[in-house]
Amino acid sequence: MAKLCLKKIREFGREVKQKVEEEWFVCRLTCFSLFYNSLTSWSTIADTLVEPLFWCVDHFIGYLGPIFVALVVLLTTSVVVIFYICLLPHKAAEGHLWTVYHLIVGHWLLANIVFHYFKAAFTDPGHPPQVIPEVVSVCKRCISNKPPRCHHCSICNKCVLKMDHHCPWLNNCVGHYNHRYFFLFCAYMWVGCVYVCISAYPLFRIHFYGSQDPGWSGIFYPIYLIKDAIGNSFNDVKYSPKATDSIHSGVNGITVISSVRNPSGMWFHSLIMFEFLLCSASTVALGALLLWHIRLIHYAETSIEVHTNRAEARRHRKKRLKYCNPYDFGPLKNWQIFLGFTKSRSFFWRVLMPSSHPPEGNGLTWQTIYSEDTPNLEGIRLL
Repeated sequence: MAKLCLKKIREFGREVKQKVEEEWFVCRLTCFSLFYNSLTSWSTIADTLVEPLFWCVDHFIGYLGPIFVALVVLLTTSVVVIFYICLLPHKAAEGHLWTVYHLIVGHWLLANIVFHYFKAAFTDPGHPPQVIPEVVSVCKRCISNKPPRCHHCSICNKCVLKMDHHCPWLNNCVGHYNHRYFFLFCAYMWVGCVYVCISAYPLFRIHFYGSQDPGWSGIFYPIYLIKDAIGNSFNDVKYSPKATDSIHSGVNGITVISSVRNPSGMWFHSLIMFEFLLCSASTVALGALLLWHIRLIHYAETSIEVHTNRAEARRHRKKRLKYCNPYDFGPLKNWQIFLGFTKSRSFFWRVLMPSSHPPEGNGLTWQTIYSEDTPNLEGIRLL
């Protein structure tokens, strides 16, 4: 009797297993019939999964663009105003030569920053016309022909010539006709932030550390502040006899100016702190962005092409072939083409001064390194 029950249980288990396998096969077959094709890959699956994220970026970054532009203008204006109100009088007290120096250098940087920012923001990056001389592909979004180095911007909903990226801080695409403006804006803004940091550091040091020299312990001063804030062990404030500024002993014996009795002194203290900290953070962020774009220009690539070139290099490496970027003429000529002085060698007027000269070429056809020497290699060489 027990053996018969055990046999029936095993038969029932086999039937259940067979039924589950049949249902799983039907589900897989239905899924593959609806979604699978020969082009399906893990990359396609990943793109499908992050499509909602792309949808959010495409639909909301357009609304955030004007806000980012207004924020850039507001922060830049605040830094300039604070420099005039707080820093320039302090530098004027050091002597007339320093005053002239800061007036010349400061206004030269300001003119370049303002010029290149507004040119980058309001210059059309370039879009392909209906009839183009060279077609390399068809845009899936626009259903129109694309010239070389042209890509579709999902935010602007247009194809852009030599597209690098869509910059929300410009509310515009960075492409063929405004790429130089964008890079020089980043370069001059970085130099300007470094200049303000160096100019403001003596006042910042006084207002942050006080009259004592913090030495190496000043580097860890913010950590000490956080530690004391958690432990609620701040020392009592000890006011000096003067009513304008108050000096108290901070952590690790560092004397700190708080300027709490005089409202104007407190405002001055806050403005100096804001100026230095904002420019310091911008220096780090812009420095990383600037290094990335210097690397791209050095090898004649855009932010999009660097990924496609790496993929092509890996694909050809598996075939024991070497892929060469067809637009890479070497660092020197790449920079000359990008900055637009291959015919004119006026570096002073075209780089150091605001210049609205157009870029090299029309963005529709591009000269390659194989145009004259080896036109049939198509960017591929044997190892």
